[in-house]
Amino acid sequence: MDDREQVFQSIREALAPLKEKRTPYPDWDPALSDAQQLHAEDAAETEAYFAAQVAVANGRFLDGWTGLRELLIEGGATEGYVDPQLVEEAREALGEIPFATRIDRERIDNYGFGITLADGAIAETGSVVLADRSSPFRLGALAPWIHVAVIRRASLVRSVREAVARFGEDPNIVFATGPSKTADVEGILIEGVHGPGCQVCLLV
Repeated sequence: MDDREQVFQSIREALAPLKEKRTPYPDWDPALSDAQQLHAEDAAETEAYFAAQVAVANGRFLDGWTGLRELLIEGGATEGYVDPQLVEEAREALGEIPFATRIDRERIDNYGFGITLADGAIAETGSVVLADRSSPFRLGALAPWIHVAVIRRASLVRSVREAVARFGEDPNIVFATGPSKTADVEGILIEGVHGPGCQVCLLV
């Protein structure tokens, strides 16, 4: 057992007795959700709403792999990381742009982009849902300046409420909305400080 696994094992053991005592999820009025205006059966409407909300969060939206190569070149990314389960699709889309399928921490600053598979996305907020179970190297989503979250259409939900219902039991999950940002200094919003400066949501 390496040091990392030893730390996580200690955390699991400490949390085990709490499973029966966890605070229930809060309830809220569904009418407060903007996504209630969407029709549950209309996938095209949900996708269009998601694309609009991604733009509001200052992210980039792509419907399919077309255009990704140009976006990366425009962003100055000359090499990057791709999740192993996305290699076949990425290789065809990226052409000659080189990429790794395993994170080399000593070369982390060389990765201009990271392409990872998202567990889902939320139309209401333009967020992507990231969990460790679907991506073997979380650094691929956090370290490069450009993060491309590949989202399967079936995993796009309308609202935060639906996302919590679907993903709420996962022990390690992140809802990421647009580029990383902070306003800690003088209340001025700055993007790309502690994570990707460009968040791409690629729907497939």
